[in-house]
Amino acid sequence: MSQRIGKTHWKRFAMGAVPTVAATAVVAVSMAQGALAASFSISGSAFKVSAGSLSGTGFANYATVDVAKNGKHIPVSVSALDDATITDMCQSVPVDIPVLGTYTMTLKAGGSGTPVKAKNLFIDMTDLQAKKGTFNNVDIGVATGSITKGHVNPKDRVDPDNYAQQADSIEILEAHQRVWATSAGTFELSGLHMNIAAGRHDCF
Repeated sequence: MSQRIGKTHWKRFAMGAVPTVAATAVVAVSMAQGALAASFSISGSAFKVSAGSLSGTGFANYATVDVAKNGKHIPVSVSALDDATITDMCQSVPVDIPVLGTYTMTLKAGGSGTPVKAKNLFIDMTDLQAKKGTFNNVDIGVATGSITKGHVNPKDRVDPDNYAQQADSIEILEAHQRVWATSAGTFELSGLHMNIAAGRHDCF
């Protein structure tokens, strides 16, 4: 039997709790095209994502395995939201460029009072920490195949009998996470700024 809690607060929590939001540079460039593919070979490099706040509805969380282009298998905790609103989003990705050395690709959006909005968001992560998280009408320990409040990515391979959790809505503050991949139906990034600079310039 799953554990059901009407409204739950955690001061600090890690992987498998609540998502923030991430977008790779390719996703950001492609969002104007509408629906984005949810199935792709990941790069094999994790990236850091931070958000000042995130609120959303239709939350689900479950486990699966991502496959990198080089064949490496990476277990991830997938956090899904039907609709999400995010403020002060930052993503940083270090890349090694031959001869030149390490550079950091950075994406920022959702500042100056105009938040980022996303629909059908799926975040494949391995670690998350936040100052505060609130789950509304949460079910902890529900079977993956019995999720009703959010959605499982149809491209993910999951065991329907495995552990999952779901909630009608969530809200988190000051979230930091390590992410391997993100996909979304649509992404609206207000105040978008993308750049690349020499050295390491992590979001946190």
